[in-house]
Amino acid sequence: MKNFYFRFIAVFLSGILTVSGFAPFYWFPLPVVTLALLFFFWRCSSKTAQAVWLGFSFGMGLFCAGVTWLYVSLHDFGAMPPILAIFALLILCVYLSLFPAVCGWLAARMHLASPLIWAFAVAAAWMLTEWLRGTLFTGFPWLAIGYSQVPASPLAGFAPVVGVYGVSLIVVLSAALLCYLFEKRIAAWRAGAFLALIWVGGFGLQFIHWTQPIGEPVTVSLLQGNIEQDLKWREDHVEKTMRTYAELILESKSRLIVTPEISIPLFNDTVPPAYLAYLAEHARNNNGDVLIGLAEHATNGDNTYYNSMFSFGISPEQVYRKHHLVPFGEFIPLKPVFGWIINVLQIPLSDFSRGDVNQQPLLLAGQQVAVNICYEDVFGEEIINQLPQATLLVNVSNDAWFGRSIGPHQHLQISQMRALETGRYMLRATNTGLTAIINERGNVLEQIPIFTTAGLHGDAQGFTGATPYVRFGNYLALLMAGVLLGIGVIVAYRNSRNA
Repeated sequence: MKNFYFRFIAVFLSGILTVSGFAPFYWFPLPVVTLALLFFFWRCSSKTAQAVWLGFSFGMGLFCAGVTWLYVSLHDFGAMPPILAIFALLILCVYLSLFPAVCGWLAARMHLASPLIWAFAVAAAWMLTEWLRGTLFTGFPWLAIGYSQVPASPLAGFAPVVGVYGVSLIVVLSAALLCYLFEKRIAAWRAGAFLALIWVGGFGLQFIHWTQPIGEPVTVSLLQGNIEQDLKWREDHVEKTMRTYAELILESKSRLIVTPEISIPLFNDTVPPAYLAYLAEHARNNNGDVLIGLAEHATNGDNTYYNSMFSFGISPEQVYRKHHLVPFGEFIPLKPVFGWIINVLQIPLSDFSRGDVNQQPLLLAGQQVAVNICYEDVFGEEIINQLPQATLLVNVSNDAWFGRSIGPHQHLQISQMRALETGRYMLRATNTGLTAIINERGNVLEQIPIFTTAGLHGDAQGFTGATPYVRFGNYLALLMAGVLLGIGVIVAYRNSRNA
């Protein structure tokens, strides 16, 4: 039992250490090592329950350390009492940790499979449970292991082919092979050969250009107003916010100007028309367009409202309405059960309606622009709904909710993955940071320091064509994982019958 408690604590600490593989640290080899340790202990577990608890412990370490920014959102800006905020965060971490626990159960059930088949099957199980975590109850795919490989790891080369979940599959397979390499359950040269083949293959894929530039680069300005979250919705501060963004817009000579999510904290029908007309005229003088974030009242008069981006300038006025809303932040699921939370959290506009799922790119400054708002860029399978028509991706966010935590850095890394998956530039305009221009290879070309008021001015190249991920979405990764897990289950079952 003492040995088991040691393993339990070791994998918990390994889960914490895994967070260093993600932004802002970017130590991409680290998750391979920490997962290899987890797999080693799984192989040493004599009972299924032990494997389940080890998976759960790893998950608690990973999520308790990796999503600490939620406490800032709940307590600092949502005004939730500290004890209640900690309790809510722990409940979420417990839920998220159930998925690696399920993977541990599957790993234990397949222990009779041959070493290589077990490695492939457990990697598939991890990927499938990770995908399930990103799908159930609107999904929470934050800290999917594949994100840790963006942008510098050779394994990032697989992103345009199989997406973030496919990269997770390959990272976890690398960890399982590394486990066997040290355990020497199979010939070291065989495990090493498979491992080298995977990493060399990813490195080689980085030299393939899946998409092609189209037209000349467009000048862009991404604005960061740096409006404090606790002041943003105060009526006596709205005029100052409008003045800040007007000044930033008027300083820009770019064809495409982008403001953050709900940059003007008003409904579209309450903004002074002269204000919008003035900004639209400036955009037309630049031979371009400006995107402004506003809350939008529906025209049906039933108090429905959306989180929207409006365009003004040389192009016809267009609007994008956010579809994938944040639970408990932008809508309350199961109101009869959780409606009381509205009275605890002091979050304005916490009951948005959903925009259409199949909205088309906006024609702006000569580009087809796929807009997504804040949390939406966590869901790559939804981003590709506007592709391959779109030539540019734009994400607008208000990461002020995360404060000075690692949250904004992790969100930037997620946007880097979306750029890699689609072979498109990603332009991020955020309230307090991190505002950045990301190229089609997932590299940050320019960015504004966090918590500064400024405009990021640069060039963005439009791209056309479709990566395999744009064509097939998550289906390739799911198919591979399903086949590998199925083979592992069948072999383990046959071996158990023959034992």
